[in-house]
Amino acid sequence: MGGARTDAGTRGTSTLGAVLSESLFNQIFPRRNSFYTYASLIDAAKKFPSFASEGTQDQRKQELAAFFGNVARETGELRYIEQIAKDLYCSPGAYPCTPGQQYYGRGPLQISWNYNYGACGTALGLDLLNNPGLVASNPTVSWQTALWFWTQSNPTGVGTCHSAMLEGKGFGMTIRIINGGVECDGKATDAVQDRISHYQSYCAILSVSPGSNLSC
Repeated sequence: MGGARTDAGTRGTSTLGAVLSESLFNQIFPRRNSFYTYASLIDAAKKFPSFASEGTQDQRKQELAAFFGNVARETGELRYIEQIAKDLYCSPGAYPCTPGQQYYGRGPLQISWNYNYGACGTALGLDLLNNPGLVASNPTVSWQTALWFWTQSNPTGVGTCHSAMLEGKGFGMTIRIINGGVECDGKATDAVQDRISHYQSYCAILSVSPGSNLSC
């Protein structure tokens, strides 16, 4: 593959700003790393206009709270940009690993493994296999990788996190999609509860009911 592009190629429009103001974002993540800006999130959402913009107003708020609830668990409330315990995270398949690169978790949902970097890079028009570090150095790209996983990735075959919230499957289904093999079905109850607690807290801030089916 050729040299990595660094321009995320943002295009389109998003109504995310109608659900999430900058003051609400600051309230939800008051101790976040300065890397994660409101402006870069709004910019990133232009590539994923379905995010928090479909269904009723309550459904949009619930989806946003669900996204942030999982983000908070993955990043310590947006304090971490990269995974602490780094490793290669290289698996044989359609997206061969680039020698010298590591595909550990980066960004708001800590995207990891070469196949996710490859598929996400294809969707964004970026060479993330050769330059995975772009996810930790470009804030718009960083948010885009998380929104890509949320709205387009279907690792368990049950649908996306976006569709789970839109179809009323509940917050618990988003946990299963993101990290179910490690946390759900009694494997890591403390981690699951941490996600749920963040989700409920953010629903309160956004003035919306958390709904049912919170756990996995």
